[in-house]
Amino acid sequence: QVQLVESGGGLVQAGGSLTLSCAASGRIFSTYAMGWFRQAPGKEREFVGGIRWSAGAVYADSVKGRFTISRDNTKNTVYLQMNSLKPEDTAVYYCAAPDRYYSIILVSQEAYAYWGQGTQVTVSS
Repeated sequence: QVQLVESGGGLVQAGGSLTLSCAASGRIFSTYAMGWFRQAPGKEREFVGGIRWSAGAVYADSVKGRFTISRDNTKNTVYLQMNSLKPEDTAVYYCAAPDRYYSIILVSQEAYAYWGQGTQVTVSS
């Protein structure tokens, strides 16, 4: 069984920064790509970005240039560094992992079998 635990959410003013962490445990391989998603109130869950095992990352256009995803495979942890936060970044943020190896980062949430409990990020204006 795979467990993902996010941490690091909170309240921040617009323009501020936060770093989220996602610690993975269980039968998960460091070669798997990991994804970050978010869901704002009343909206669908959306892809934020993802990272390959080799640390190559992709991002949604809405966060490109502001967010950075990294990973420490020795700790089975993935990070989401969020800078220049905007009120529209307010959401519950989730990390996700697939149950198999993919050579590319998948943006569809259906591709991910395991999800964390989510961590709230609130950006005040």
